[in-house]
Amino acid sequence: MASVTVLGAGAWGTAFGQVLADAGNDVTMWAIEPDIVNAINTLHQNPVRLPVVNRLPDAMHATLGREEAVKDAEIIIVAIAAQFARQALDGFKGLIPPHAVVVSLMKGIERSTDKRMDQVVRETLGLPADRFACLSGPNLSKEVAQRQPAAAVAASESHSTAVKVAGIATTGYFKVFASTDVIGVEMCGSLKNVVALAVGMSRGAGFGENTAAMIETRGLAELTQLGVAAGAQAQTFAGLAGVGDLVATCGSPLSRNYTFGANLGRGMSVDEATKVSNGVAEGVPTTAAVVALGEKYGVDTPLASAMFRVLNEGISCEEMLADLFGDDMVDE
Repeated sequence: MASVTVLGAGAWGTAFGQVLADAGNDVTMWAIEPDIVNAINTLHQNPVRLPVVNRLPDAMHATLGREEAVKDAEIIIVAIAAQFARQALDGFKGLIPPHAVVVSLMKGIERSTDKRMDQVVRETLGLPADRFACLSGPNLSKEVAQRQPAAAVAASESHSTAVKVAGIATTGYFKVFASTDVIGVEMCGSLKNVVALAVGMSRGAGFGENTAAMIETRGLAELTQLGVAAGAQAQTFAGLAGVGDLVATCGSPLSRNYTFGANLGRGMSVDEATKVSNGVAEGVPTTAAVVALGEKYGVDTPLASAMFRVLNEGISCEEMLADLFGDDMVDE
C-alpha cells in the first residue's frame, strides 16, 4: 500500500509499526540501538521494548542508517520521546523526500520552548503544513500490540493529508478518523498527561472513584479552555483524542504517567518515582508548560498549578486537592 518509515522503535513506535504492516504497508523501523535493530531483522521481535509480541510481521524491517531509513519513504512516522525530538530530527534535515508526509505520534510540550510537537517537527524539518499530520487517541501500546480493538485521530491542516494518513493506518482492529484540528489533537495528547499524574496520585494516596472522576472532569474542562484559547476546536476535546485518551491514560497501570503519579501518592519523591519508573513521565515536564501556557493565554489552570507544586515543592495529595478546590465559589 505504501512505503512507511517509523523513527523510533520504542514500545509505541513498534506497536504502531505492526499496525502499519497489518494494514498492508512495507515498514522500515529506524532505531539507534543495534540490539533492537538486529532483533527486529533476525528474530522479528523487539524483546527490549515490546516483549508482549512474539513475532512481528514479515513486512517490518529495521535499520540504524538515517538516509537508508527515509530515502524511499512516502510517509514518515515520528515516535521519539518528545523532549528529544528536535535533537533527533535534526539529523534528518535534508534527507526527507520532497513529497513525504511526516506524522507525529509524540505527546508532549517541548520543555525549553513550550512548543507543541507539530511546531517542533515542522520547524526542525522545514515542513509545510500540508505535509504534516499528528495522530493521537486512547492507544496504550501493549493493548494495540495485542491487536485489541482501538481507534485514533489523524489531524492535518490539509484534510486530504489527514485522510491519507488514516487510510494507511486503518486495519480490522485499529480505526483512524480524520480531522483538521492539529492544535486540538496535539494539545489533547500532551496536556492529558498532567491529569493522569493527578489521578494516579489520588489513587496512590488511597482515594476512590469520586475523587478520580472529579479530577478527570475538572482537568478536562481546564484543558479544553486552554486549548480553545490556543486556537483549538472545543469538540476535539470531547472525542477520541480528548476524552478517549484521558479515560485510557487515567484508568490504566499501563500508563506511565498514571503509574508515576501513583508512586507520588504513595509518598515517593519525584526522584524516587523517576528511579522506579526508569525515567521521567512525559507529564512531568508538561506540567510546567501547561502553567506557562495558561499565563500566556489568560486561562486559569488550577489542576496544573497544583501538580506543579507537587513536583517542585513536594506537597501532599491532600494539599494538591485543596489547591484544586480553591476557596472561591464558582460556577461550573
